[in-house]
Amino acid sequence: MGSGAAIPQWTSEPCIMGIDEAGRGPVLGPMVYGCLYCARSYENTLSSLNFADSKTLKEEKREELFENLKADESIGWAVDIIDPRELSAKMLKKNKINLNEISHDSAIGLITKVLNMGVLLTEVYVDTVGDAEKYRTKLSERFPAVKFVVAKKADSLYPVVSGASIVAKVTRDRALQDWVLEETAEDLHKNFGSGYPGDPNTKAWLQHHKHLVFGFPTLVRFSWGTCTPYFKDIAEVLWESNETDADGSSSANGKRQLKLSNFGVTKSKRKIEEIESSGKGRCKFFMARKLEQVTQF
Repeated sequence: MGSGAAIPQWTSEPCIMGIDEAGRGPVLGPMVYGCLYCARSYENTLSSLNFADSKTLKEEKREELFENLKADESIGWAVDIIDPRELSAKMLKKNKINLNEISHDSAIGLITKVLNMGVLLTEVYVDTVGDAEKYRTKLSERFPAVKFVVAKKADSLYPVVSGASIVAKVTRDRALQDWVLEETAEDLHKNFGSGYPGDPNTKAWLQHHKHLVFGFPTLVRFSWGTCTPYFKDIAEVLWESNETDADGSSSANGKRQLKLSNFGVTKSKRKIEEIESSGKGRCKFFMARKLEQVTQF
């Protein structure tokens, strides 16, 4: 039973849920959170379905198990696909949201979604992100009527989490397989390997697809430190902002110059942008052509 199916009668019984993710570490593609839920009375049957940590299974076996659980009317599942652009934007915004918090929010969103469907969740098993006890406390405070078990390697300990692991992994694999590159540059291809920073194919793909002005294709999580070395010779980019200074004042023409030293691919310890006085340091291309920012059309 997928997330869009009609809710079956068994959901009015006490139910358990497992939550896991796929794609936390790669520099390419989305991060996917998946959940699997079923009636408490179905737990023993669930244990016999040969679910296991998706990382220990070959792709063909994961696909087979995913199709099996989709066809099982006693099982429900849902996913949250977090776009690489969303990951980078949140991690690089002024009030940064780190990856653990993004992960927590995704898990909370899945729980909320299933509860709002009318499923009687009584127990939820989660593969931990960060400190397990702090995470459990956070979830328990948010959902006091639900018992939470948060543990390391939960995907290898609890079949309901193993099933969620398969849901997340297969969904991410399919998302990458079907990914359509939005960019129009020549020689773009999808031979990017696993997407993990240490993969030689991934490294070669990043090197081939970098652009000294426009950065990487949107498939790339440009907030990852992995991207930084590829932009040693990056073109410096400046643009105007209508924001006022921290003290509430603004520059002479009501604008400020914002400077990105490394396209936002630096780690948080490095200063990503610096405010310059108005009119200084503007790109020569715009100055020579007397181009100005347009706010009204």
